[in-house]
Amino acid sequence: MTSLEFSHEPDASRWALRKGNQLVSVLDYRDDGTTVAMVRSYTVPGFRGHGYAAEVVGGAVAELEARGDRVVQPVCWYVADWFDAHPERAGILKQRR
Repeated sequence: MTSLEFSHEPDASRWALRKGNQLVSVLDYRDDGTTVAMVRSYTVPGFRGHGYAAEVVGGAVAELEARGDRVVQPVCWYVADWFDAHPERAGILKQRR
């Protein structure tokens, strides 16, 4: 059984989840130096329904929380729903004015 590998690919402005050498899910973002706008979550159709998108978002949020130098703006509906389901992680969200 091939394990999943989570990685940050800053040159592509995304976090990715791979199974072996197959791309499973990605989270695209835009970083302006203070805010990371999470703009698109995508899971390859053959891998949908296994929680991989949630794993990518959770990994990205954990990485940003550990860095402590950015806030998140959930542009993608899936990311916004993820934060709704994980209110304990809302401390990293950009506050609305």
